[in-house]
Amino acid sequence: MKAGAVLMLAGTLTLSGGFVPVNPAWAAETEVSEEHFSNPGSYDKLKVFSEILALLESNYVEPVDPQQLIEGAIQGMLKTLDPHTSYLPPDSFKQMKVETSGKFGGLGIEITVRNGILTVVSPIEGTPADKAGIKAGDKIIRIEDEPTLDLSLTDAVNLLRGERGSDVNITIFRKGMEKPKVVTITRDIIKVQSVKKRVYYENIGYIKIRNFTKTTSQDLDRFLNEFEERRVQKLILDLRGNPGGLLNQAVEVTDRFLDKENLIVYTQGRSDEQNMRFTTHENRKHFQYPMIILVNGGSASASEIVAGALQDMGRAVILGTQTFGKGSVQTIIPLSDGSALRLTTARYYTPSGKVIQENGITPDIIIEDEPLENEKSGEKTEAEKEKDEIRRFLREKDLKQHLKGKKSIEGADNEPTEAEKEAKEERLAALEDLEDDIQLREAVSLLQGWSVMNKIFKSENTN
Repeated sequence: MKAGAVLMLAGTLTLSGGFVPVNPAWAAETEVSEEHFSNPGSYDKLKVFSEILALLESNYVEPVDPQQLIEGAIQGMLKTLDPHTSYLPPDSFKQMKVETSGKFGGLGIEITVRNGILTVVSPIEGTPADKAGIKAGDKIIRIEDEPTLDLSLTDAVNLLRGERGSDVNITIFRKGMEKPKVVTITRDIIKVQSVKKRVYYENIGYIKIRNFTKTTSQDLDRFLNEFEERRVQKLILDLRGNPGGLLNQAVEVTDRFLDKENLIVYTQGRSDEQNMRFTTHENRKHFQYPMIILVNGGSASASEIVAGALQDMGRAVILGTQTFGKGSVQTIIPLSDGSALRLTTARYYTPSGKVIQENGITPDIIIEDEPLENEKSGEKTEAEKEKDEIRRFLREKDLKQHLKGKKSIEGADNEPTEAEKEAKEERLAALEDLEDDIQLREAVSLLQGWSVMNKIFKSENTN
């Protein structure tokens, strides 16, 4: 592969400006001759193409735009390949080259094409698409009045983009719906915090990675070091709804949890230069927490690399539902006129050789993320029992509308400190998280029993 070609993890285009920084390199040759083609007949067909173009320009019943015809021919050629191979006109390529800043205009939605159908990989948490109720797996069947069947990703993105504050109507269909639903989404500036954290029960750290941007590994390091100071002993890494992003950041994140020289991911293409191996760094600080990774159908691409590698190495338990199954690599190749080719050049594989493309990652523990139904017996449901268990860890002053205490006999002011206020807010946020999230609740429960199970396992092995 020529120096400077930019590798992207496959397949999503984001309706928010793009997460992948692109620098112009690997430009096409200025002159194309017969020796550039592996098939001798290809060059002859270009002569036929030129003949047809000349005939259209001079003889079609109405005047034609040659540039439009050529772009249409290019797009038609690429549509015979996978949906992630596409042509980027100069304006689209210029926008893609803007480096990731974590702030951009759009809907905050990641899409791909599956079986010719425009499909939502994941809405980005807190964005207009998320607030409008768009969910991973939704099928977008119309954008305004335009049917999306067999629409390319690039064309779909162009239809969905627009000025901040403007509306776009999309028609979606979701499993379980009786009929399609029209959703109006207002475009806005998207501000994305790549990584967020929590602590549960004082010793279980929780980190959610929403997408893999250029600062993800730095943010992760900051939170992991903070967890060490707080004596966190176990970790939940939440990759649900994470559509992917930068390959190098997926490798960097995985590297934090593997202490020996290990293979993280490898790619295979048609030529040796497309076959790459990414491994850990032995001299880096590594974190040895017992670990559970949460995944679902919105976990794609870079998320699947992290989950697949740590699962293969026996380093983490994967909990949730089957991941999306996006396992191809795109190379952005700038062309001589300022446009670019987004070309699928390889597939990527987990260390054990699992094919992620189409298959995804199968969790070790499968738990559907669905609300539990109330039991008719009058007894408490499992969810209610869980809430009771959580409330045991809250103090009276954490409860809403709690009775205020009087000042101490000495008359000292009982106003909480800033640290106490933050701790209270974190406990309340943790309560809300665990009340509403079945998969997270199960992960916390498993980690609470981890130490006990380890002791039993070690005892059995020594006897």
